[in-house]
Amino acid sequence: MKKIALMSLVASSVLMAGGYKIPENSLNGVALSAANIAHNKSADAAYYNPANMVFMSDENHMEADLTYIGLSAINFKGSATDSTGAVTAAPNEDSESESFLVPSLHYVSGDISGARFGVSVVVPGGLSKRWENNVGTKSAEEFTLETVEINPTVALPIGDKIGVAIGFRLVHSSGVVKATPAVGAVSQDMTADSIDFGYNLALAYKPTSEIELGITYRSQIDLTEEGDADLVYSPASLDGTYDGRLTVPLPATLSLAAAYTLPSKTTIEFVYERNYWSAWENINFDFNNPTAEAVFGKAKPKNWNDTNAFRLGVTQELDKMTLMAGLVIDETPVPDETIGFELPDSDSISVSFGGRYQINEKMDIGIAALYSMREDRSVDNNDNPSTLTGEFTNADALLISMGMGYKF
Repeated sequence: MKKIALMSLVASSVLMAGGYKIPENSLNGVALSAANIAHNKSADAAYYNPANMVFMSDENHMEADLTYIGLSAINFKGSATDSTGAVTAAPNEDSESESFLVPSLHYVSGDISGARFGVSVVVPGGLSKRWENNVGTKSAEEFTLETVEINPTVALPIGDKIGVAIGFRLVHSSGVVKATPAVGAVSQDMTADSIDFGYNLALAYKPTSEIELGITYRSQIDLTEEGDADLVYSPASLDGTYDGRLTVPLPATLSLAAAYTLPSKTTIEFVYERNYWSAWENINFDFNNPTAEAVFGKAKPKNWNDTNAFRLGVTQELDKMTLMAGLVIDETPVPDETIGFELPDSDSISVSFGGRYQINEKMDIGIAALYSMREDRSVDNNDNPSTLTGEFTNADALLISMGMGYKF
């Protein structure tokens, strides 16, 4: 039970993408459903495809965004069976609705000896899931994750049509985990944090003025969470604070993108994204106390699957306005056998739209929105020692982003 808790410290999700990854990290990212990898003229190119920095105007580009994320209350109807065989009915239980404000910052330098430098500060995954009713609180009374990624990059041109880039990823994560499997007899309350590293690679190719191609790869980052756990387990006289550790992957991602610009200044971009969630095979939680390890440290299989996402973005440039719209079809990596209250994930379709207004030659402002509709998820895990039987519904989400860009 305790190990289930800290595992979800990183499995808590904003549910904007399959799993617990957040791809919408800028105003354009929200407006285009993150289909802005091949075609990108804004400062957020530093994050989505830093190789595009070599094709930007020879100025310093900066953008600051603030995104509101609203998660609906997920409903569960069914029952749960724990490892002892006890069945708890859940005729109609709701998670807590959640609201968050998530900032992001992007910067691209002017030309420096033929190179362009960029940096992005974003939230790559996480947020929160809370249940207050009987069944949900057994494993997910509260799971809250906060992540911040700092991603410096450098790009170089190869001739007039190709740009390449490499970046360094630093991710700080922290979280709170609470669960009460048995009131008064078994409970846990844990905080943990971590600093971990990765890299990203990018390529941009513009064979003609109308056609743009892009490839990006973001490495897997293992979030090596460490913290203090207040544990209670009365049958074993376990009552105290213990050191706990758990490694959970932030998966590698490969994106292939192509964009075409029509004479009407309408750009259509398609992105195929592969997310390597199969890196999460099991949850293996370690404690510094043999009794705590014996009670709470047993490995729990996850067996997640690699997934595909298909993104479509449309950009229309006008005199002082840029209009954008997007669509994304995303798969869940979570199999029926390991789904739980900490992340009742499902396949989704999201639609988005937005716009930017050019105030003057140096400054623009914009607003965007994305609505994610997740499929209802029926589960019947008869072969799992900790089973759920029932249906999760109403797992929708809304993003609203506002931003300002500035060139100097």
